[in-house]
Amino acid sequence: MAIIITTPKPTARPAKRPRPADEADSRDVDMDVDMDILPLFTQSHLSDSSVVTPGELITDDPQWMRGHGTSTSAASAAIHATLAGTVHKTNKLLSVRPLRARYTPEIGDLVVGRIAEVQSRRWRVDVGAPLLAGLPLSAINLPGGILRKRTATDELQIRSFFAEGDLLVAEVQAVHQDGGASLHTRSLKYGKLRNGIFLSIAGTGGAGVVRSRRQVWTVDTPAGGKVDVILGVNGFIWIAKHVSLEGVAAPAVSITKMEDEASAKMYSAQNDYIAPETRTEIARLRGCIGALVEAGVRVDEDTVMRCYGAALDLAMGDEEHAGYLGGARGRKVVDLAMRG
Repeated sequence: MAIIITTPKPTARPAKRPRPADEADSRDVDMDVDMDILPLFTQSHLSDSSVVTPGELITDDPQWMRGHGTSTSAASAAIHATLAGTVHKTNKLLSVRPLRARYTPEIGDLVVGRIAEVQSRRWRVDVGAPLLAGLPLSAINLPGGILRKRTATDELQIRSFFAEGDLLVAEVQAVHQDGGASLHTRSLKYGKLRNGIFLSIAGTGGAGVVRSRRQVWTVDTPAGGKVDVILGVNGFIWIAKHVSLEGVAAPAVSITKMEDEASAKMYSAQNDYIAPETRTEIARLRGCIGALVEAGVRVDEDTVMRCYGAALDLAMGDEEHAGYLGGARGRKVVDLAMRG
């Protein structure tokens, strides 16, 4: 028996709000359109604070153009959402910004990743993207800064550089057509991460880690010495005790000379001793970043340092709860930082 598939019938459109006769033709095509004369469903989803779900009607007004996260059909000018998120307007362009989204790699991004798989000539790295990124054996610095072609011996010792579960900081070198990324660590700024704490955050709509002028900086804490902060564009963050480069005695040494003097310790998986004062400051910085994310504030060098300064001021008056930055205390720290 043959199966016949019929064309689905269009759903009934919601009733529109009645308008006075003198305002029937008052709809204009510029940005000063009166939202009160639009249909009920149009008015409710053209606000920047409104949240839509996939398939939900945003507007059927033909003056609007569709952007990312929206779709239209050939038979109608109605714009529907394809993502769960908030509606944003840019002139006449409507787009939906997702509430949560995976990282989309771009060339030049600084990312923090975790080794997920070790292959014969490369590593597969989890950077929070839809696909695992690739780190070729030829794209890393060999111990001692030796510049030579990678051999079969290097392939046999590939786990002595990075093993499964190791954390690293790298730069996106290329992005392929399928969305996968290729990384490299050909600099002393990149490589294996030690002596710190890992933090994963996510946020859109202005929150979360944003691309800024500096993603890596050193904080000179009042009691715990220097602490390094690495903000990966992919939302992975590393906060660690500052370790100076060995073998670099003078600031006049060139970058090439610095890389030549890199020692095998750069691939060590053993953490150094971390003083309790340094651990306290690392935890305080981690609490500041968590408070910023909870408050929906973007995370960059400026906001983190302002929040850290506010946390230090607040800790001077409350020694008992100096290290706790959650809940109401975290919101208070963020408010003080944003006002300052």
